[in-house]
Amino acid sequence: MHICIDTRGAKLYAGTGIGTYTARLMENIMTIDEEDVYSFFWPNDGYEDLLNKKNIRLTLFGEKNKRFWDEHFLPAQVKKTGCDLFHLPQNGLGLPAEKSCAYVATVHDLIPYVMPETCGKSYLDRFTGEMPYILDACDRIITVSHYSKQDIIKFFNIPGEKISVTHLAADSRFRLMDKESAWNFIRSQYNLSTDYILYLGGFSPRKNVEGLIDAFKKTCRELPGHYDLVLLGASKDGHYELKKKVHALGLSDRTVFTGYVPYEHLPYFYNCASLFVYPSLYEGFGLPPLEAMTCGTPTITTNVTSIPEVVGDAAITIDPYDIDMLTQKIYDILSDAGLRRRLTERALKRAYHFSWKKTAVETINIYKEVYNSR
Repeated sequence: MHICIDTRGAKLYAGTGIGTYTARLMENIMTIDEEDVYSFFWPNDGYEDLLNKKNIRLTLFGEKNKRFWDEHFLPAQVKKTGCDLFHLPQNGLGLPAEKSCAYVATVHDLIPYVMPETCGKSYLDRFTGEMPYILDACDRIITVSHYSKQDIIKFFNIPGEKISVTHLAADSRFRLMDKESAWNFIRSQYNLSTDYILYLGGFSPRKNVEGLIDAFKKTCRELPGHYDLVLLGASKDGHYELKKKVHALGLSDRTVFTGYVPYEHLPYFYNCASLFVYPSLYEGFGLPPLEAMTCGTPTITTNVTSIPEVVGDAAITIDPYDIDMLTQKIYDILSDAGLRRRLTERALKRAYHFSWKKTAVETINIYKEVYNSR
């Protein structure tokens, strides 16, 4: 079997959910499957690690004039490879109109349909314009949670048997670390030395970071000890408005906006955090809570969409619209060492349910099912 995968997202969207999914899937497929032939599409440079496998072929794309590469070069290359199956991991966007092989797309979520007000206009228009064709043209849809599967069925009336669920996982770099070594790194690289509550995951309105800031304002002076709020992420989406809010609430001396943080630094932040809070309103999967749990970090997240499917009973879940509940749970966890210890134990146990190797094996099996059914 010859499988073609658009792996460009591993580099172009590094640090995002789609980028992480594409990178980990690609890496594990390379490790597991030595029988089938793979053609990977890759942008420009940084592909040295892809040259070590005899069954991996590489097609390089440029990074400028994206429209040309997506609309003209990609369809031509899919056809030229003579592959049996083409997989688009980034929501299927850009799926060629002329079909020369079986199609598989990973649709991570339907946020543009569920919460269109949280999406930029160009992405919203493209997603809603292309998704009906993507779902119709694909021989199989992969999605990352049973919740997202039900969303796809609900919005598009797609037969359930056409949709396969493969959960995401935390990368192997996310693990329990020696606390002293982790703190030495955080102090030296980021000049942080105070215990802190951590958030990461972007600043879109659907992430509800504003709710976390409100809860922190209510509880920060009451906590048994001094805790700062550390917000990781690049300065985009609602970042500027959140900084204004922090200033208006008089929290500037207690809140740290780190800006962009390299992916390899994230385990240090998780390990040093006293508490991780992820108050999101909607997730197709919700990878940050699982990453935090894999590091043994006590976690508060929400009881909506796919998140309970991921965290089980290993995190405290709350109504994202109930700021008083979030405030109380932050206080409860930071004032109760026994509760923190129990959450750490449950988190580490839960994390074992997920692995990228398992995701890759399930994905390869989907390729085989599609190939054998044609």
